[in-house]
Amino acid sequence: MSPVWLPWGGSAGGQYSSTLRSSFSSRSQSNGVDPKASLYQPLAKKDFGTLRGSGWAPPAGGGGAFLGLGEHSSRAPSVRSLAESGHHLGEPRAMEMYNGHSTLLGHHAGGFDDIDLPSAVKYLIASDPNLQVLGAAYLQHKCYSDSSAKKQARSLQAMPKLVKLFNSPNQEVQRHATGAMRNLIYDNAENKLALVEENGIYELMRTLREPDDELRKNVTGILWNLSSSDNLKDRLARDTLEQLTDLVLVPLSGLGASGVIQQNPSEAEIFYNSTGFLRNLSSASQQTRQKMRECHGLVDSMIHYVNSSLEVGKSEDKSVENAVCVLRNLSYRLYDEMPPSSLQRLEGHRRNAGGTVTGELVGCFSPQSKKAREHYLNADIVTFTEVSKDPKGMEWLWNPQIVGIYNRLLQRCELNKHTTEAASGALQNITAGDRRWAGVLSRLALEQERILNPVLDRVRTADHHQLRSLTGLIRNLSRHARNKDEMSTKVVSHLIEKLPGSVGDKAPPADVIVNIIAVLNNLVVESPMAARDIVYFDGLRKLFFIKKRRDSSDNEKSSRAAASLLGNMWQYTKLHRDFKMKGYRKEDFLSL
Repeated sequence: MSPVWLPWGGSAGGQYSSTLRSSFSSRSQSNGVDPKASLYQPLAKKDFGTLRGSGWAPPAGGGGAFLGLGEHSSRAPSVRSLAESGHHLGEPRAMEMYNGHSTLLGHHAGGFDDIDLPSAVKYLIASDPNLQVLGAAYLQHKCYSDSSAKKQARSLQAMPKLVKLFNSPNQEVQRHATGAMRNLIYDNAENKLALVEENGIYELMRTLREPDDELRKNVTGILWNLSSSDNLKDRLARDTLEQLTDLVLVPLSGLGASGVIQQNPSEAEIFYNSTGFLRNLSSASQQTRQKMRECHGLVDSMIHYVNSSLEVGKSEDKSVENAVCVLRNLSYRLYDEMPPSSLQRLEGHRRNAGGTVTGELVGCFSPQSKKAREHYLNADIVTFTEVSKDPKGMEWLWNPQIVGIYNRLLQRCELNKHTTEAASGALQNITAGDRRWAGVLSRLALEQERILNPVLDRVRTADHHQLRSLTGLIRNLSRHARNKDEMSTKVVSHLIEKLPGSVGDKAPPADVIVNIIAVLNNLVVESPMAARDIVYFDGLRKLFFIKKRRDSSDNEKSSRAAASLLGNMWQYTKLHRDFKMKGYRKEDFLSL
């Protein structure tokens, strides 16, 4: 994508903008959601957490505001979408077959009748590898769905015995030991912790170096299962990321020497397990997010895999879903957590912390002069051009080219709603906040990528989970858009349609309603056309319904938002006649 210059400043306000403020009152402390357990945890049915909704933010700076405090852009929450949407992938468990042939030494399920769990655990320390295989195979079979067997096996000290077999000289022993462990830790937090405490992570990473696909499938499946436990994520990131990236991500993503994705079915599963593992880790702490961003080859592998899959028409691929979820989580709080040198480069020297032009002199002219403005303009062009060139590693997360990748996902991925939700959430993250670069990427998305139509196409059919990220993105775009009139003509009718207007209407979640009203408010403060369209598309009736509905804390938030928007709409005196024709008075608009 060739770089395109986008001026940093916003457009001038309309004829009424001096009396309006893009603002709502709020007592919330955050624009986003801490991805404490994140984006699409594709693991155990019981290993999910709860989603905390985003809310109103306090103002970034001083200054008066009409009917409230300064309104910030919103960040995408790190969505637990699998838990919320019923999209359960389940932790991967080991089966009892390899390559279509039984490896249970001739024992079918009935052949285990003469073995019990204590005997199987004893077999693990036998000198005969055939007995070790039999013991591990029994554990693998018995613990596939029996939770009590998993607890009993741990009490019999099966965990340390299996760990010692991970790197047995006998490959069949390795396969069955890792297969048994994969089932033992499935949906069992105590067994996961026991594996880690027995130096299991170190032994697993040693095993991952073996050139055996079945073994590598088990190892990456175990890692994926482990990563569903929040208390293990930071340690897993510390002990696995570099090796996993070198051994799996780089070669199987196509980032290596070939430059193209060449995976056999087993390698596809290994890569899928590995990206599921990363997807969970990316939901951990700021420290782990930063470690992942800085891990050489990790972000590049995710980008290369997504890009290559788009080129060959595989946007629905499940590993693409995992990769985009990783990118979304790594873009959370990006401008707050990126290296200071990178942030300074993006922000440039023309603005201070308060967002105003710096006071330093340029040569012998003042910063308010025409020559000073031209100087800053030229400096900004240089910045944009430099940032756009040859991104590497975490630079991809804020590079202008990433906007085009997310846009293509929104347009080409028709069936996998989790991928498009992650793409819109990632866009929401990189366009959020007061940073200059958030505005740059917003205007690039609107003006070069023409992203509004694909986003609105998604809004029409989106479920509630998708609507959160889609409306959050539109909220950010509306804040940074230069031409509010043009944006108003495209979005107002679609967003008004999603708002409830009576008790019987099916309403989206409160945070979606708040996002929609925030978009409308961002447009109304500079565009009389937006206010006119709200009236034309029956928005007043819906806004007054939302304003009057205060029967819960969530409805209280949307009520305050609607009251602020209606107060701003009253400032358009030319519309007072239309308001009165619909039966509304000044008191209706200005009362809280």
